[in-house]
Amino acid sequence: MRVLLSTWGSRGDVEPLAGLAVRLRERGAEVQVCAPPDEEFAALLAGVGVPLVPLGPSVRSVVTGGRAPTTADAFRVAAELVAARFETLTAAAEGCDVLLATGLMPAGARSVAEKLGVHYRLACFHTFGLPSRHFPPGARPGKQSSPEETDLKVLWDEDARRVNALYGEALNRHRAAIGLPPVDNVRDHVLTDRALLAADPVLAPWRSLTNLDLVQTGAWILPDERPLPEELEAFLDAGPPPVYVGFGSVAMRLSPDLARVVVEAVRAHGRRVLLSRGWADLALIDDRDDCFAVGETNHQALFGRVAAVVHHGGAGTTTKAALAGVPQVVVPQFVDQPHWAARVDELGIGAAHEGPSPTVESLSAALGRALTPETRARARAVAGAIRTDGADVAARLLLDEADREGRPVPA
Repeated sequence: MRVLLSTWGSRGDVEPLAGLAVRLRERGAEVQVCAPPDEEFAALLAGVGVPLVPLGPSVRSVVTGGRAPTTADAFRVAAELVAARFETLTAAAEGCDVLLATGLMPAGARSVAEKLGVHYRLACFHTFGLPSRHFPPGARPGKQSSPEETDLKVLWDEDARRVNALYGEALNRHRAAIGLPPVDNVRDHVLTDRALLAADPVLAPWRSLTNLDLVQTGAWILPDERPLPEELEAFLDAGPPPVYVGFGSVAMRLSPDLARVVVEAVRAHGRRVLLSRGWADLALIDDRDDCFAVGETNHQALFGRVAAVVHHGGAGTTTKAALAGVPQVVVPQFVDQPHWAARVDELGIGAAHEGPSPTVESLSAALGRALTPETRARARAVAGAIRTDGADVAARLLLDEADREGRPVPA
């Protein structure tokens, strides 16, 4: 059985596919991953022996440029990604039995699967952009209005038109080039009616949050057995557990003085600080020995040894912190992150920071809520309910589906 996994997005979109690839391979499948050509993604996949097929431009080049992406950039990247999927996936999926797509609106992947006669599956890591009869598109948690169902339909129809505007012309042009009819609704065509939801049921209950009939597998966690760097071990051993602060693949442009803000906010609680540089390029602000900076490291080994995790609210970081039983402070920036922040707060396993731009005072206040004994106790209790078998569940499901259906005759 041959399986092709495809994504374009941040590390949070790539690492789950590495976890799924490992489980598929353990079940005898031959697996490739099409993902952005960023060096850290190539290294991540190489670390588990999974081939990377480069897809589209580097994500870091798009996210961390000299300015924030514009509307014109969004249209350019959308068309570029559609073209890349038709070119790259067509070659990579030849002879495959399954093509699974995820990440930023993977328009084009289903078309390639259709042309080659390959079983197609869409996977998502949250429900917060999926059509819903209860919530308007783009609504922030806790701030949803309660429009009538007819009004929601209008809003979701507008959302479909927005997606069509971004991807429709490019998608249908490439479909026509390979003899396929046009697609009227790009969003619904990509999503299908029954996507996989690769998120933990405790952290991301989905009933009523979408009209789709999702199959929830649990999060796809890549086991990480790397040791922590010696210098980091020495810092951890030198004093009480520090507060970890890291924002992953987010540039944090709205907070130009972010390093000073987070260090002073943590120090206000008498805590040591562990900075993760990430794409925000966090760096030490002085030479005091209560602060240490690290690059990419093993969160599974690290998070159980810190007092709290301050992060951006990506699905992967939220899940790892929850699994470690450590309190969280989520400083959400966009897309699904405000929803993860709200869920952390709702579960009582941490605090949601109000807004994307922390100050010393606002972050210190959020830390004050997260660092209480009650929050730590609740975080530890919830940790025991987090599933760790999601990737294995998904691997078994994908291979069983492909085996049950057989491989259809290509168009």
